[in-house]
Amino acid sequence: MEIGVDRELCEANAVCVGFAPEIFDLDDDEELVIRPGAVPVDQVERVSDAIKGCPKNALFTIG
Repeated sequence: MEIGVDRELCEANAVCVGFAPEIFDLDDDEELVIRPGAVPVDQVERVSDAIKGCPKNALFTIG
């Protein structure tokens, strides 16, 4: 599983960071940063919850 973000929709409100801080973060400019590459197996459930919990539906799976 890989994650993408629609930058037009993302408000960088950090809900996803709360679900999976090992995968999502905000940079100094308050832009969402997603750990590159495939999501580790032990993080898939948390990332899935983050995608479902995104208030702007800006997160999606790739592939």
